[in-house]
Amino acid sequence: MTNPSPSATSAPRNPIGGHVPVAGGLAAVGLSHARDLAAETVQVFVANPRGWATPPGDPRQDEQFLAGCAAASLPVYVHAPYLINFGSSNAETAERSVRSMRHSLRRGRAIGARGVVVHTGSATGGRPRDVALAQVRELVLPLLEELTDPADPWLLLEPTAGQGTSLCSTAQELAPYFDALDHHPMLGVCLDTCHAFAAGHDMAAPGGTKKMLDEVVDATGTGRLKLIHANDSKDVAGARKDRHANIGAGHIGTEPFAELFRHPETAGAPLVIETPGGPDGHRADIRLLKSLRDG
Repeated sequence: MTNPSPSATSAPRNPIGGHVPVAGGLAAVGLSHARDLAAETVQVFVANPRGWATPPGDPRQDEQFLAGCAAASLPVYVHAPYLINFGSSNAETAERSVRSMRHSLRRGRAIGARGVVVHTGSATGGRPRDVALAQVRELVLPLLEELTDPADPWLLLEPTAGQGTSLCSTAQELAPYFDALDHHPMLGVCLDTCHAFAAGHDMAAPGGTKKMLDEVVDATGTGRLKLIHANDSKDVAGARKDRHANIGAGHIGTEPFAELFRHPETAGAPLVIETPGGPDGHRADIRLLKSLRDG
């Protein structure tokens, strides 16, 4: 289930793919889109990303999707719904967040997902960060403790772009989040390059990508970076705006993505694009990233 350990001398290959639609069937639709993109890894939703519904899924589609991904050696990741916020001051939102996250984790296991991505949320209601993080601990640690099956996915924290009262947007802010969750062995990171850039990590500056990744390691320890959302940014570094651009067409540029592949912490971590442009743009982004990886 875990990614290969980083190695300074022999970095494993990074699968590159995209988030694929699955409305109409995980296998029937998702696998077709993966083939069309020439994807080496895929990310999917298992529920409405902007709702609280927890659909059971179709066992036949699950089985076919699991078999199809295994046959194609496609690592699978699930993105949990956007409404989840473990730092919310609203008791109903907090309760629904737990229910939704548990659903995503269990559905993730059913389809062979290696990880389930969730946004790190915000401290609402004017509460101090430490109070919100204490609630994160109360709500999320029990979910992590449920991940005891060898087939269970990692819970992957995705820092945000720094909007509003974000609990975690910079690499440094991963440290108190990981501390709140006791650095649980099933806790990992999904790094979104657009989010990191928007939060103030200037990847386009000389050595900026390496500096950011070094800070992730300092905050979480080695081996926690399990997935990368590869997105360029329509806005400048530090803008705190989550607006994705195609690879090389934004303010990050192309070279920082090449630098990603050279850092030991990214060894084996898949890259998933969430860029605009529809299928043509997605195919172009995946081709470009593969060319940067393969040199």
